[in-house]
Amino acid sequence: MSSHKKPAIAGRPRWVLGLLAFSSLITSLDFTIVYVALPDIARDVGLSGHTTQWVVSAYAIFFGGFLLLGGRSADLLGRRRMFVLGMLLFGGASLLGGLATSPATLIAARALQGIGGAVLFPATLSLVTTRFAEGPGRVRALAVWAGAGAGGLSLGALLGGVLTHAFGWEAVFLVNVPLVVAGTVGAFALLGPDGPRERGRGFDIPGALTGTAGLTLLVFAIAQGPEVGWTAASVLTSAVLAAALLTGFVVIEARTRHPLMPLRLFANPHLRAGLLVILTFGITMQNLVYFLTLYFQDVLGYSALQGGLVFLTLSVMIGAANFVAERLIIRIGARRTLIIALLLGSAGGALMAAGMRTDGSYWTILAGLLVYGMGMGTIYPTMFGTSGTGVADDDQGAAGGMANTALQIGTSVGLAILVSVSASGLADQTGEALRAATSDGLRNAVYVAAVLTLAGILAALLVPRRTAPPPAPVTPAAEKPVPNLH
Repeated sequence: MSSHKKPAIAGRPRWVLGLLAFSSLITSLDFTIVYVALPDIARDVGLSGHTTQWVVSAYAIFFGGFLLLGGRSADLLGRRRMFVLGMLLFGGASLLGGLATSPATLIAARALQGIGGAVLFPATLSLVTTRFAEGPGRVRALAVWAGAGAGGLSLGALLGGVLTHAFGWEAVFLVNVPLVVAGTVGAFALLGPDGPRERGRGFDIPGALTGTAGLTLLVFAIAQGPEVGWTAASVLTSAVLAAALLTGFVVIEARTRHPLMPLRLFANPHLRAGLLVILTFGITMQNLVYFLTLYFQDVLGYSALQGGLVFLTLSVMIGAANFVAERLIIRIGARRTLIIALLLGSAGGALMAAGMRTDGSYWTILAGLLVYGMGMGTIYPTMFGTSGTGVADDDQGAAGGMANTALQIGTSVGLAILVSVSASGLADQTGEALRAATSDGLRNAVYVAAVLTLAGILAALLVPRRTAPPPAPVTPAAEKPVPNLH
């Protein structure tokens, strides 16, 4: 069987979807699971203030840098192969991180985790979008898959707090090892083999080198600017090299026969609009968990366990909203569902910011947490579903890599902007004055994110309105497609 055909599924569709959702959960957990453990990690491993941020940045930089390569590799080399490779890389890096005793080893482990996630994520997304035809079937599958991913962001903070409190910070890394073993076994049990590579489809080595290096340097420059200064030699050099490499990458992609990122995909209006929504989401809504974590720890003085437990409410709300999103997409379409989700995200952020006072508590932000969770749970499946609509199976891995690259770049840009907002006014402050200034800064950052979230509505308006479904092709009964409702 050629690699461009749908891979066989050895297990039941529900079990397969469960496996794919499980892998989405694993990759999203590791964006936030270390947040509440950072103070303990810094103390035990000997990280300085700036170096501590690298525990977060290393994962984001290498995850974002390798996504296009990981996505196209899934299309060309086989989705199950890359799924398993991503799992093994992720698990090995997690084991290394849990055993780390020096800053260099820990940061290297986080970078390898990012590469593993960049291989695993697009393989997982493309398996979802190629196994379920456009329409209610895919909407339902994406709701489950995205629910696991969105819930993982808040569940990571909860799990990080519980594990750090009970077993120490090492557990936030080591917990991934049995999860990865289970995922790898599940892949061989439930996903049919990919078959041999299709002849005549080359691999874009020049594009892979320039694109991966350019994106990695771009995310590095964005992530490090707020920490070391935008005029620092390392930031300026990285930004210039990134611009040169990415310009070369676009030229290569326009001329090569087998591009890593086929530029023809940008002709798809669903993908274009989806990428813009995802970019806006990354800049704004995606980053709020980070600032909430800082508020709970630095202003309210919550322990790792208390801070983690607060996110249980958010996880439950995200899960519930995912299933509401499934029905909304089918009833009113992706365009209107995205607008509703963005309005909820903006309103939730504003309500949370209003409650982030020095004398605040869990109860002062609860209303915002609930509304924000509704927005998160609604937007995740809708924006990824939109970006994959109308994309051929052969290109789903590339489209998935592009979608998540937009998310990672947006997240890095947004974090750089919002951290600068939150840190203003903290200089020379100590004691209670520092606590008050920290609260003000975090609140201002969340307010800014809430306002910027509304810009996503302009992108959502670019999503095509509903169209009549195309004639259904003749396929096996088990894989009967359903109408395109996007």
